[in-house]
Amino acid sequence: MTTTQPNLALILGATGGIGGEVARQMRDAAWQVRALKRGLPHEEEQRAGLTWIRGDAMSRKDVLRAARGCAVIVHAVNPPGYRHWADLVLPMLDNTVAAAIAERATIVLPGTVYNYGPDALPTLAEDAPQNPATRKGSIRVELERRLRIATQLGARVIIVRAGDFFGPQPGNNWFSQGLVKPGRPVAAVNLPGNHGIGHQWCYLPDVARTMLELLRLRERLEPFANFHMSGHWDADGLQIAASVQRVVVRRTGRVPAMRKFPWRLIRLASPFVTTPRELLEMRYLWSQPVRMTNARLVAILGREPHTALDEAVEATLVGLGCLPAAE
Repeated sequence: MTTTQPNLALILGATGGIGGEVARQMRDAAWQVRALKRGLPHEEEQRAGLTWIRGDAMSRKDVLRAARGCAVIVHAVNPPGYRHWADLVLPMLDNTVAAAIAERATIVLPGTVYNYGPDALPTLAEDAPQNPATRKGSIRVELERRLRIATQLGARVIIVRAGDFFGPQPGNNWFSQGLVKPGRPVAAVNLPGNHGIGHQWCYLPDVARTMLELLRLRERLEPFANFHMSGHWDADGLQIAASVQRVVVRRTGRVPAMRKFPWRLIRLASPFVTTPRELLEMRYLWSQPVRMTNARLVAILGREPHTALDEAVEATLVGLGCLPAAE
């Protein structure tokens, strides 16, 4: 085991939404940040203030090498587009766990609500029962079980669970794949849920900021520390779309329409295409309210990092190429 450097972190998934945002915020907060990436022309290169290391999260050798000396490993990597999800998620996590045990490092994991079945809804505290209703949910429960075991072997774990992510970086999330079309002006906003059904959203920069603030206190936390964020609560299922409308009207003068998400087309495509099949499996999260409570987080930090909704939505639409950058 090498000497751990307290401000050295490895990001797995730094090209994705949450991983990229955490990497940028860590860099700006004077962390030394390594990022693992396949296909680099060189073994290592410096770019945008990060050290990019050639490697694959599916290779234990690569992860162990990249994590040498790191005090923190951010595990924000997921198979793109849900492809081979069941075959890749746990092996990638096992490699992160092996590296964290070797370095006695803290693993930071962006959690999901997939762990919870309908019996735990509508209000979710950290100790809510995890009886998942889907295959992905069962995998996430097993993933967290393995993380608990890792804390008995020298690693530490911080899980930050939030609502549906949205933010300036395109990614595998409902906002950029369901509500609007990246790279195009917003003509309409799709509504995945029924009117009157509340839903929880969370702005990616707020999630990353929360992770950084918890990392500053990591020695004071339990070895397995699990936190929920409240984010932005859309009480009737229309507030996020209304925010998009306000922002687009103010910036362009056009009023985007609101329309129902095409669940019927998703169902028709689901036997043949992976992504629609996976979206359909998670529809139960849109058919009833899903809201997390953040009392545990507030007790530790004093408040939850929170960006005003219209400000967050505007930055997201600019980042997705749906609006030009403001002058």
